[in-house]
Amino acid sequence: MCLSTASLAQAQQESFEESLPYNLIKIRMIKVPDGEVTVDGKKTEIKGLWVEETEVPFQLFEVWSARLDLPPEKVAQGAEAESRPSKPYAIMYTNFGNQGFPAICMSFKAANDFCAWLSAKTGKHYRLPTEAEWEYMARAGQPDPSNLDEVAWFWDNSDDTTHKLGSKKPNAWGIKDVLGNVAEWCTVQSGAPVVRGGSWRTKSKDLKIGLREAETEEWNEDDPQLPKSKWWLADGQFVGMRLVCDRK
Repeated sequence: MCLSTASLAQAQQESFEESLPYNLIKIRMIKVPDGEVTVDGKKTEIKGLWVEETEVPFQLFEVWSARLDLPPEKVAQGAEAESRPSKPYAIMYTNFGNQGFPAICMSFKAANDFCAWLSAKTGKHYRLPTEAEWEYMARAGQPDPSNLDEVAWFWDNSDDTTHKLGSKKPNAWGIKDVLGNVAEWCTVQSGAPVVRGGSWRTKSKDLKIGLREAETEEWNEDDPQLPKSKWWLADGQFVGMRLVCDRK
């Protein structure tokens, strides 16, 4: 896939920064050039797509999950209790970074509901990427990177933990952390969930853009609740998410 310098420059000009004033949080959304990608033999056109520069930061996800955008009296009344996560039974971020680090341990449902909340807050359409969209933005018209240590946190260099967002080199379109750090929720053509990109626990020999992982029971094995939480993955410290936007 070859893109002209002009098309890339035009896409960069259309990038924008989302500011959430109630908590002084900003995220950068990068407009990716229009094009097409082939995944599992199926060719998909990608058009009019903005991609979050980094994975979703802890401090933004926490605004939603901990109801920080609601007045204290509404929290006390249990406002939006059905559409927001229950308090996790344990601090799943123990030994993992928070401020400036990726959000982790959210279920696929929680990731989708967070996107719906953010869309309502901003008036834009935020969602999880499809597999084709994720692979398109991750490749950025390039083959798998040979310089993994420069662009990713993985088993060999991560010290068994997540790292600050954007602390490695971006890809050709300015998108960071597409490989390693945390695996990112996506949807396959049927709507089923997978995570893509590998994480801090992925070994270098396996860390490829084409890597996909389906959720297993082990991701929530240590949750003692019955039924187990629909919001959190007790053993999902390697699972995160990245936003895309297809309507400003």
